[in-house]
Amino acid sequence: MHIAVVGGGVVGVTTARELIRRGHQVTLLERHDLAGSETSKGNAAQRSYGVVYPWADPAMVFKAVPWLFQQDGPLKLAVPPSLDAIRFMFATLRYAWSPGLFGLNKRAMLRLGVHSRERFLALEQEHKLQFDGEHKGLLHLASTPEAMAECREMHEFLNELGIASRLLGPEQVREAEPGMTGNGPLCGGLSYDTDGTGDCHLFSRELAQACEDLGASFLYGVDVERLVFDDERVQALEYRTSAGERTTLEADAFVICAGCWSPQLVSPLGLKLPIYPVKGYSLTVPLSDPDKAPASTIHDDNLKVVSTRLGNRLRATGFVELADFNRDIPEARLATIKKSVRSRYPGCADLDAAETWTGFRPMTPDGPAIIGRGPRQNLFLNTGHGTFGWTLSAGSASVIAQVIDGEEPAVPLEAFRPGRFQE
Repeated sequence: MHIAVVGGGVVGVTTARELIRRGHQVTLLERHDLAGSETSKGNAAQRSYGVVYPWADPAMVFKAVPWLFQQDGPLKLAVPPSLDAIRFMFATLRYAWSPGLFGLNKRAMLRLGVHSRERFLALEQEHKLQFDGEHKGLLHLASTPEAMAECREMHEFLNELGIASRLLGPEQVREAEPGMTGNGPLCGGLSYDTDGTGDCHLFSRELAQACEDLGASFLYGVDVERLVFDDERVQALEYRTSAGERTTLEADAFVICAGCWSPQLVSPLGLKLPIYPVKGYSLTVPLSDPDKAPASTIHDDNLKVVSTRLGNRLRATGFVELADFNRDIPEARLATIKKSVRSRYPGCADLDAAETWTGFRPMTPDGPAIIGRGPRQNLFLNTGHGTFGWTLSAGSASVIAQVIDGEEPAVPLEAFRPGRFQE
């Protein structure tokens, strides 16, 4: 079967690989010149299988408003907010206050995270991919006694699901992370022992090349403008090249993996996807003293910044900002990220020389991604992963390939069903 995959981020590329594995002919279309060049390019670099959770978190609702007024607060809102941002916030509140929904969605996402780790390990064994990838765990710091209590609660929850984790005291944290010599507050932490790291952009490029070597066609620099469909099936898609030439591509099935740009493709078919572009920032810099740097991924709960070791580089990421598709990078955002790194790993790198980046996480208002069959027999969706696209990509690709082939997916997909926002 010939399958067209729309979107060449990490979700689209891993989907292409799973379909090739099953003997399908694949054509992937990507508007950038390289795979993994949008949201996948400068993300937090963590594959946090044990840390996935829904966006619509009831516990975060009451913390969110004070964060808006704190200079270093992790949540930012453009003023005045757009109608899209307002709709998204109200939808988030509605889902956060739906009794029991957060717990159900969290368990579903963690199950997908466990499956994704299995698929990543298989991919890394099958292909010799160079992307500074490791599986040395993730350490979530606790800066206050209250934060440490939350770590204990999470540790117990993970034990119920059979996900490995350890509670660490301050000295154990410093033993695990000898480069952490800063004076940031520390009461302990929770170690997610099976979590991983890696440069998502490099991974996407390497895996895309592996797919092409296996016979897939990757069309770069093309904008997919619309789907051609009738009441039962999608017959083709129309795309425009960088030279302005319009072309039609026919296929037997279509998979939408276009992140924040997915809604505009499927809305003419009657499917509304309330995906919002939640903005984040990162900086990437070569290490000047590797001994003073993180060993793996560190989540600084004090300033809500994630610092990840990528070989001889450091990637530090922060903020959740509702500003639509504004690509500006305010110096104040970078200052907060640098402040976090210096409070934990002083002297590890010249942060003022870092490469800066901003991108848009394709977030759903309830939190789970959108995975499953669309409103036509041969249309499928694998999109809307929010902050966990890198983490969940391999698992999502595996289950959508199973759905396409009419098999029972390895992970229940009730929480991820595409039509849930219209029910």
